[in-house]
Amino acid sequence: MSDDSLFAVLRHVTTDSLAGVLLKKGLRNQWLKGPVPLSPNQPRTVGRAFTMRFVPVREEVPGALGVKLPVNRDAVELMDEGCIAVADARGEIGAATFGDIVVYRMVKRGVAGIVTDGAVRDRKGLIESGMPIWTTAITAPPPATRLMLIDMQQPICCGGVAVFPGDIIVADGDGVVVVPAGLAKEAAAEGAEQERLDEWQLDHVKRGVSLPDIPPLKKI
Repeated sequence: MSDDSLFAVLRHVTTDSLAGVLLKKGLRNQWLKGPVPLSPNQPRTVGRAFTMRFVPVREEVPGALGVKLPVNRDAVELMDEGCIAVADARGEIGAATFGDIVVYRMVKRGVAGIVTDGAVRDRKGLIESGMPIWTTAITAPPPATRLMLIDMQQPICCGGVAVFPGDIIVADGDGVVVVPAGLAKEAAAEGAEQERLDEWQLDHVKRGVSLPDIPPLKKI
């Protein structure tokens, strides 16, 4: 199944359903703790993870050791169209992982969304950019006050969940779920079936049917 076909299915599957599907497969920790939608009007967003790892800033490192560390502006140019940037900021909210200038460039690059367990800044500009963003907090200080981007496209921990480059990220109003790439097709199909079941049950409950009396859903 192509990414386009897979993502088309997943855009109609809630993170709630996916979390349940993954739980049945033995994956108990796929929902990120912390990141919530920056704007309530954001669409459900699906894409492959482009991972970024931040560590506490060490003021002497770039100059004293002659190390050229990656910075957000460089990272953006490496992102594929349709990816979701996932930033491991260790929950640091005293400095931003993204601001409006970088995000506007990400929009031009075709990045589908941003997830961070840290903070973002320039809230007004970020919302105006139209970029779907899931963040733990809003802040004012720039990254360099507390954080430095140390690595990209390596396994990270974001919101207490292991995220590997290329994992499928599904984000909506209830948060962010990481779907392992190898399980994505199966999870999408089962998630779509769960949506059917939930809609069937909810429709009957709204019409006054008691939970024990809801008839079985016919398979298609």
